[in-house]
Amino acid sequence: MVGFRAGDVPPTATVKFIGAGTAACIADLFTFPLDTAKVRLQIQGETKGPANTGHGPVKYRGVFGTISTMVRVEGPRSLYSGLVAGLQRQMSFASVRIGLYDSVKQFYTKGSDHVGIGSRLMAGCTTGAMAVALAQPTDVVKVRFQAQISAGANKRYHGTMDAYRTIAKEEGFRGLWKGTGPNITRNAIVNCTELVTYDLIKDALLKSSLMTDDLPCHFTSAFGAGFCTTVIASPVDVVKTRYMNSAQGQYSGALNCAVAMLTKEGPKAFYKGFMPSFLRLGSWNVVMFVTYEQLKRAMMAARHNWVTPL
Repeated sequence: MVGFRAGDVPPTATVKFIGAGTAACIADLFTFPLDTAKVRLQIQGETKGPANTGHGPVKYRGVFGTISTMVRVEGPRSLYSGLVAGLQRQMSFASVRIGLYDSVKQFYTKGSDHVGIGSRLMAGCTTGAMAVALAQPTDVVKVRFQAQISAGANKRYHGTMDAYRTIAKEEGFRGLWKGTGPNITRNAIVNCTELVTYDLIKDALLKSSLMTDDLPCHFTSAFGAGFCTTVIASPVDVVKTRYMNSAQGQYSGALNCAVAMLTKEGPKAFYKGFMPSFLRLGSWNVVMFVTYEQLKRAMMAARHNWVTPL
């Protein structure tokens, strides 16, 4: 996935791991309000879930309409509701999903210089599934906070640790891994599409000599990857959000959630929140991948200077 100039030192697995987690957290800080708006739009029209019980329905219209409504009704801080869990998720999730991608890809190619599309897809699916298995509880808590109406006294969760305790107490330990199935499906799609398209676009730009391995190339590749990923992954993302935010017993499973959406709201329901999803994923990809590429170079340069005597 990553090319280097002749003078660059190849990044170690540790550098990739730490760099990916750090870059993902930075990207989340910039794009979290768009992610929250996406969640609110995705659950709109659904029977009330556990995170917003006790409040009247709030109508959201479009990306910026949702954001302005939340600021007006709940205050600006509501846009960052669930940020702590979100950062916990990114540090664990992105470190595995992105930081290990190159290593897993090399494992599937068995050291060969030729990297086919199959090896890229397998690497994307593998690291995506590993990341979900590790970070699922943080994702559940993040979604519950984002869906929770912050105004009023009936808030279900009053802090990140309180949310972990409440979910485990009321829904059992398995409640923290609710929606793992659709989340693995969603992240297999996202990981394959995002990392593989970033990989392919970047390779094509470099091989055709249209761009060098620098900021404009990283920006273009990341933005293209964000658009492709949003188009393909939106239906699974909506089902995942609905199911993770649902009350206990509301749906018998992720498939039942999808069928209920289709019958009650029609096919368009699967693309609810598409625009904030694209804006968030596109901008997140740009910030994350650009930061990741630069962090890797800076960390490897620092490491090289540390081990090389003057």
